[in-house]
Amino acid sequence: MVLLDTAFAFLYQLGDAFAFLVLAACGLAVVFGMMGVINLAHGEFIMCGAYVTVATTRAGLPLPAGILAGALAAGAVGMVLERLVIRYLYGRPLDTIVATWGVSLAATQGTLIVLGSSMPGVGTPLGSFTLGSYSYSTYRVVLMLAALAVLAGLYLAFNATRFGTLARATIQVPHMAEALGVDTRKVYALTFGIGAALAGLTGGLYAPTMTIVPTMGATFIMEAFVTVVVGGADIFLGTAPAALVLGAVRAALTSWQGQLFGQIGLLVAVILVIRVLPRGISGLILRERA
Repeated sequence: MVLLDTAFAFLYQLGDAFAFLVLAACGLAVVFGMMGVINLAHGEFIMCGAYVTVATTRAGLPLPAGILAGALAAGAVGMVLERLVIRYLYGRPLDTIVATWGVSLAATQGTLIVLGSSMPGVGTPLGSFTLGSYSYSTYRVVLMLAALAVLAGLYLAFNATRFGTLARATIQVPHMAEALGVDTRKVYALTFGIGAALAGLTGGLYAPTMTIVPTMGATFIMEAFVTVVVGGADIFLGTAPAALVLGAVRAALTSWQGQLFGQIGLLVAVILVIRVLPRGISGLILRERA
């Protein structure tokens, strides 16, 4: 019985870590993996989604509607940012680092000045359940299911829709797509907006579990980047396996020695993976297929 309790506790922690890494990384993977834009403001889109979710929920909306509002708000802000800044920096990744870093600083400090150092939260819904001698948050299970739903939705959006076909064509051979009549500017704007909306969705989903502060995006940004780097260029082949591998390392070390060792082990695992697989997990999968 003790062994079963321990096994379930590990699987629960693995699922929780997997969900966190997938949800944190998906928006960044779309923007970086498909557009080549290194978005250091990714954490601020997550913060935007969390703030809008909390504000709308406290105003009377149900939590699911508040989460949707947070995702839409972040997506809208992302499309505006793409139109005003990012559009002029495609093919210049170092410049996108500087520009989005500036946006990140401005968004964090602006939020601090306008809304203060923190915002009252909404509390974690759904309560908890007990299995054996351990108690688990039910909402964390919802987050695990949400991560799987996001992965499935992304795959369908970019592989089974007309927009997905146009997006992949634009990103792979932009001049040819434009010659065939594709409005590449609109495709880029929508793709960046989807990446920002996914970040906002992450913020909304995790808003009930966190303290709402202007710097909360920093909690996600490191894990998001390491997951994308380990996953490689192909977001559909790389993100989920990378999150699973890193989540397993983090869950195992956290169960053994606590949260700090889990974070250290995560970074060590990233260093080892990119040393052995410089193109990430998706590069290995594509090489095996070839």
